Amino acid sequence: MNISVGRVWAVFLRYFYIFTKLDQLADLFYWPVIDIFLWGMATVWIKRLDPAASEISLVILTGLIFWGIVLRGNYEVGVNLLQEFWSRNLVNLFSTPLKMIEWVFGIMLVCLFKIIISLSFAALVVYLLYTLNVFSVGWAFLPFALSLILSGWAIGFLTGGILVYWGQRLQMLAWMSAYIFAPFSAVFYPVSALPSWAETIAWTLPTTYVFEGMRVVLYTKTFPIRYFIMSVLLNILYLSLSLFFFSIMYKKSRVKGFARIE
Repeated sequence: MNISVGRVWAVFLRYFYIFTKLDQLADLFYWPVIDIFLWGMATVWIKRLDPAASEISLVILTGLIFWGIVLRGNYEVGVNLLQEFWSRNLVNLFSTPLKMIEWVFGIMLVCLFKIIISLSFAALVVYLLYTLNVFSVGWAFLPFALSLILSGWAIGFLTGGILVYWGQRLQMLAWMSAYIFAPFSAVFYPVSALPSWAETIAWTLPTTYVFEGMRVVLYTKTFPIRYFIMSVLLNILYLSLSLFFFSIMYKKSRVKGFARIE
């Protein structure tokens, strides 16, 4: 398949140029700060009640920041697709020589750019407010972060497939989809805290292995290679399926006409 780097870069610039809009900046900076402040103050209160829970702040705030990677991956696919609906530009966009796969790569590039900014900013806020270094997991941060990016994309393209076929009437999924998986991903608590039926679901999600693995690193300072491998394998499976689903829905929607969903 012939993929144009120029068209991929053009897609990146298409969404980069709207990056400075107030709503975009609020999603990237304002809401993460609010979440960090609320969860951070909750952990400070817990530590005052139980001084033995010295690691609770780092565990919860690390989970919060790394869950933000999943949210960002999902958000960038769904909301940027909705941007084309809202501006009635979807027909124009795909009437050009732009291929769907080039749009996908462009979106992934935008997502990586914003994740780097968001993650760095959130880590800085946590350090300034609570003098905690969420990167204390060391080099383990990078492979787990990359795995979470894949998870975010898997959810995002699943959502995107639904949106590109059914349109704006289901636009709430762009914000809601990732949260469906949050209770089972063991972001702030171990899987053992879940009821048995929920544990079964949890171990089918790649995010669960990442957050369980992150806690292993924080508590034991050892890298759980089995958790990491399982998260990557599941991510490859789910991302492949979600991209296939997105491709099928895109083709079906194109046959019916994109104008009907704008």
